[in-house]
Amino acid sequence: MFFAQYYLDCLSQASYMIADETTGKAVVVDPRRDVSEYLADAEERGFTIEGVINTHFHADFAAGHLELAARTGAWIGYGRRADADYEFRALADGERISLGDVTLEIMETPGHTPESISIVVREHADDAVPHGVLTGDALFIGDVGRPDLLASVGVTADELGKMLYDSVQNKLMSLPDEVKVFPAHGAGSACGKNLSTERQSTIGQQRATNYACAPMSEEEFIALVTAGQPSAPGYFGYDADLNRREHGLFDPAAAARPLSAAEFLEQRAAGAVVVDARDPQEFAAGHLRGSVNVPADGRFAETCGTVLTPQDDLLVVAPEGQEEETVVRLARIGFDRVRGYLGAPEETFVSVPDEMQRASRLTADELRAALDSEQPPAVIDVRGAGEREEGFVSGSLHIPLAELPRRLAEVPADRHVVVHCAGGYRSSVAASVLRRDGRTDVSDLLGGYGAWSLAFEPAEA
Repeated sequence: MFFAQYYLDCLSQASYMIADETTGKAVVVDPRRDVSEYLADAEERGFTIEGVINTHFHADFAAGHLELAARTGAWIGYGRRADADYEFRALADGERISLGDVTLEIMETPGHTPESISIVVREHADDAVPHGVLTGDALFIGDVGRPDLLASVGVTADELGKMLYDSVQNKLMSLPDEVKVFPAHGAGSACGKNLSTERQSTIGQQRATNYACAPMSEEEFIALVTAGQPSAPGYFGYDADLNRREHGLFDPAAAARPLSAAEFLEQRAAGAVVVDARDPQEFAAGHLRGSVNVPADGRFAETCGTVLTPQDDLLVVAPEGQEEETVVRLARIGFDRVRGYLGAPEETFVSVPDEMQRASRLTADELRAALDSEQPPAVIDVRGAGEREEGFVSGSLHIPLAELPRRLAEVPADRHVVVHCAGGYRSSVAASVLRRDGRTDVSDLLGGYGAWSLAFEPAEA
């Protein structure tokens, strides 16, 4: 058996290829949209990709099932409860897919979504103990999938929670302890709240250490898994719908194109949003007015999907050498309206001095002094709810970054505003969003709450 995990740190997303090396038949599970790595691996090993399975309709990324099917002729598979507007193979509970001696068995595990499935992998068809189980978003390492993302489309969180209880407690926990667990996401994903940095585990380890796998009543389970979930990024609903629909295929060669300064500025004048993916310090030193700073060195795609919309026309300013990669990362969440990137930002910046501005960044000491002044600033905390429970700046207003675009009116427009997160990444993003919205006196806190709590213990909690 050939078994490979492909992991994207930026989206905390795992996809898989399983093949029988004797027959050369392969299946790819939960592929991302840029599919060249799967195709290259299959070609190198002489595999034929016969099937592409999505464990559910993903909300956090645009899956690559259509791209792989178009390139290989493979069938597309979903759980039998799925409803899509393209042809797919409906996979039922207990159904076996033979790749030769290597065999995949479908296990319906609804709860994160109604159509969710897990895939039991056997190296030999008659193995009593399977090699592993691909759990999609039903079971993570240290957590389970959140059951609230589809509440707005006719299935309540409570109904999904009951499904998830049965899937985890009765189905997945019925597998032998030795079975390896391979989830679709890891730490950092908003599809759960307590995901581990580990990329594989076992059923036995999860039975012993995962809070949601301990024996408990259905009511206790639902209360535990629905409490304290992070705010979902705004693009999640768009991607969940996009993955159900026939849509344009992603072509990396055609997606990104360099723009001259004149073309870039013309598109900007026509209303395109500039996404400046440089480091916050470089951005602060000088950027085009109205730009949104989402640094490439971080959760770039997810953060763009949090503060921008798929309907936005986008222009990219990227760190040198990362221009095309930045466009690919946007495409991975279905943001296809990228008009191009600026090939030589510094030259363009020099040519339009009146369109340039700096961004204010304060140290913890400077914020302390400002708060003690006669006209203290409004402090906006853009961390998640769980982070804020560990401590906060007294008097600060809590607006998680994922909620900021719809709560802009709550941010004072008549006084200095200081934004902070945990370390300084999200605060630079949020401050740039506020400036784009018309607020002119905005700063963010260098080092975030980490720097504040070190300088001014004890912190509020």
